[in-house]
Amino acid sequence: MQLITDGACLGNPGPGGWACILKHNSTTKELFGHARETTNNRMELTAAIEGLRALNEPCDVEVVTDSEYVLKGITEWIHGWKRRNWVKSDKKPVANADLWQLLDAQNGRHKTRWTWTRGHSSHDDNNRADELANRAAREQVASK
Repeated sequence: MQLITDGACLGNPGPGGWACILKHNSTTKELFGHARETTNNRMELTAAIEGLRALNEPCDVEVVTDSEYVLKGITEWIHGWKRRNWVKSDKKPVANADLWQLLDAQNGRHKTRWTWTRGHSSHDDNNRADELANRAAREQVASK
């Protein structure tokens, strides 16, 4: 199974959108949503959380992201954050700790492999997730 994620923000902070694409064999499912006042990093995290949450049972899943923040956070930095009770080595609180904790819980339900892809390049599914996340951000602005 593959989960491709992306987040977008119109301004940072500003209206944001997240999207993910779940692919298993010949089945593809697209999910997306938005937040009124948020940041790009929060939308990137939300895309991964919601994608993993959508899996009803534990899965072997490759999570593809164009966010180095999400990739390094979940594969490297999170171990120290948890040891220090969500405080960074500089003694400052971890930004977005609420979402990191949700992502950690969802990540723990599955056997995950995290992969980085360059954004806005030749990865068709990442480009589609980007399109959906940006549309979610724009549509809430248009509906005001």
